[in-house]
Amino acid sequence: MKKRVLFLLALFIIWLPILAIQKPVFMLYHHALANGCSLSDYLRVITHGLLLDCTIAGYLTALPLLMTLVSVWLPGRFYRKLLKGYFGIMTVLIAAIFAVDVALYGYWGFRLDATLFFYLQSPGDAMASVPMGQFFGQLLMFIVYASGIYWLLKQFIVPLFPETPVRKRLGGSLIVLLLGGILFIPIRGGVTTSTANVGMVYFSKNQFLNHSAINPCFSLLASLSKQQDFAAQFNFFPEEERREIMGSLSPHSMRGRTGTDLVETDSLSASLRSCIECGNEKGDTIPKVLLNTQRPNILIVIMESFSANVVGAVGGDSTVTPNLNRLSKEGVLFTNMYANSFRTDRGIVSVLNGYLAQPTTSIMKYPAKSQTLPSIARSLTNEGYVADMLYGGDINFTNMQSYFFSSGYSRITADRDFPLTSRLSKWGANDDVTFRHLYEDIKSRDSQKPWLSTFLTLSSHEPFEVPFHRLDDMGLYANSVAFTDSCIGNFIDKLKELPVWKNTLVIFVSDHGYPYPKDVVNYEPRRYHIPMLWIGGVVKEPVVIDKYANQTDLAATLLNQLGIGHDAFTFSRNVLSPDYPEYAFYTYSNGFGFIDSTGISVYDNEGNKPLIETPREGSDQRLRKGKALLQTLYDDLGSR
Repeated sequence: MKKRVLFLLALFIIWLPILAIQKPVFMLYHHALANGCSLSDYLRVITHGLLLDCTIAGYLTALPLLMTLVSVWLPGRFYRKLLKGYFGIMTVLIAAIFAVDVALYGYWGFRLDATLFFYLQSPGDAMASVPMGQFFGQLLMFIVYASGIYWLLKQFIVPLFPETPVRKRLGGSLIVLLLGGILFIPIRGGVTTSTANVGMVYFSKNQFLNHSAINPCFSLLASLSKQQDFAAQFNFFPEEERREIMGSLSPHSMRGRTGTDLVETDSLSASLRSCIECGNEKGDTIPKVLLNTQRPNILIVIMESFSANVVGAVGGDSTVTPNLNRLSKEGVLFTNMYANSFRTDRGIVSVLNGYLAQPTTSIMKYPAKSQTLPSIARSLTNEGYVADMLYGGDINFTNMQSYFFSSGYSRITADRDFPLTSRLSKWGANDDVTFRHLYEDIKSRDSQKPWLSTFLTLSSHEPFEVPFHRLDDMGLYANSVAFTDSCIGNFIDKLKELPVWKNTLVIFVSDHGYPYPKDVVNYEPRRYHIPMLWIGGVVKEPVVIDKYANQTDLAATLLNQLGIGHDAFTFSRNVLSPDYPEYAFYTYSNGFGFIDSTGISVYDNEGNKPLIETPREGSDQRLRKGKALLQTLYDDLGSR
């Protein structure tokens, strides 16, 4: 029996250095982020990370413990073969998770979670973001790591499994069960009231060090376990307190819904009259009505990864987007617009459905839920519009096709509709091709019915490979944005020559920002600051709107201008309303940021602490509002 106990102890212990070695490798791989980290920082990352390493080691030891228990009653030589097979499978999984996690962190800024499986539904598109050199580098890392793990286990652990029978089977069983009870402690994460969670390894004000301490296997498992019970998450406040806070965050008493409760709203007529008849609450010079007609043709161009930091018109680099800068003087420019999230699937829903992005999941992943959302397309088709969608990539990526059809679009054009010779990008057809297609399509349309067209660009997506080289010296990202900007300028200049321009509104808005320049970190506001511009023949006059706003506010603001009800858009605010509650809210991986006139607060849900409080005065109130929004969002998500 001693040999069985020794086997289990040795197995659990050997997993710890196997998992701990991931920490320094991860930090060395991202050496730019680890710049300035001392040897003591590396050691602290390893030691704090051991908490979750012990949890994963416990999980990995559980099945061999069960085999040990069975061998007490049924000894044999076949257990070692079973162990080799089990270790082979676990080795592949652990090495694959680590290799993928290391690669994706540079793009996502957070450790691996269930988002991975969402994108792997279309593996070809997922791989399009990864340069070939990096792919082979990660493949080599996987092979070396997997081979090393398997060799250690086969060489030192498998031979320890005893093949001899046990004299006292009942006593031996009790000993193994006792070890199982002890093993449950690291699996649970200790003996305190809290169970294992990602935040328990956080120890530093440096978020990169905290992330480095996380075990990616645990991060993935924890994320998977939280994918369904949404309403039970983020319960920061009792229901009455949550409702009270939400009452100050909406112009029409938006309190969200819990269970089967309905959203409380004012009447549509009152909402419309308040915008049309009154000025805004600051008494400034923003017009009450931006358009000269209530039934224009509408083109929404969702610009992939366009950060405000590269658009001079909203405070960014003036050299990257000369066309947007020029066009901004002709229309309605929103200078303090913020994306709600960091990925396209979440940004699209924020823009087109006025629905806040979730920090731990994506509603687009759940067609049964996303089809219950109100949408700009559905609201307009109910008013006689014809809605179509254009995307140069794979429309099946991240459930987009089912999402667009359920949102009210009757026609979808995607990469499958372009010849192979036009699909030169890893993602599909480049923006010059798709903008040209869009122009020809608009040019040939029947003018009897108003139309809504939505176009998602793609050339400014990783790996940023475009047939354009004006800003190569500024990096691939800036150059790709400049390429799309050149396509925008050419397209608008040609569209202005068509008769349809006089009755058309073109809305440019980003799906999300991008960490540019390089010193931008994943959770700070600069990462989420984006441009939004309305231009076209129906725009009455150039206007600059500097109120804090979100992508989600496009729906209510646009529909209000068209005289169409928007009360169903629970999280969307009409920016021109006199009682508009001015703030911006965004989510990153299990965290949120809240910005208003008093300052900026950013909160990390995993570490249960604020990351930014500028200034400290008023931060508690900002965090209360952000938490109430997040709680209301997940209550609503759970009820759909």
